[in-house]
Amino acid sequence: MKKLLAFSAVVFASSAFAAGSPSLTGSWSIHNSIAGNESDQACKWVQTDNKLSGTCKTQDDKDVPINGSLDGKKLTWQYESEYNGSPLTLVYTATVDDSGKITGSVEVQPFGVTGDFTATPEKDAAK
Repeated sequence: MKKLLAFSAVVFASSAFAAGSPSLTGSWSIHNSIAGNESDQACKWVQTDNKLSGTCKTQDDKDVPINGSLDGKKLTWQYESEYNGSPLTLVYTATVDDSGKITGSVEVQPFGVTGDFTATPEKDAAK
């Protein structure tokens, strides 16, 4: 009986942890503040286990593929783009809070320019 109770406690704890982890699948609104420049972009993400994929719209309205990962409440993702013909990679490092809001920093490689961002889930227009 003790073994059954211990097993049940482990199963309950792991399912409670999984239920407490917000799903990142859906549409997100990203607000960037990089080197004094403010910008907004839309992203559509798909979370599969701890992997993140999907697309983000660049300033020239192109969809670029993203890839990332979620480790507990730590989130990282990146995508490749260009600025004035120069290739660059934006690398996002963030924390997901209990309400599902994401905040963190962004680095523009290879230029070494950094900034902050916030990401919030977009409201479903059908609701």
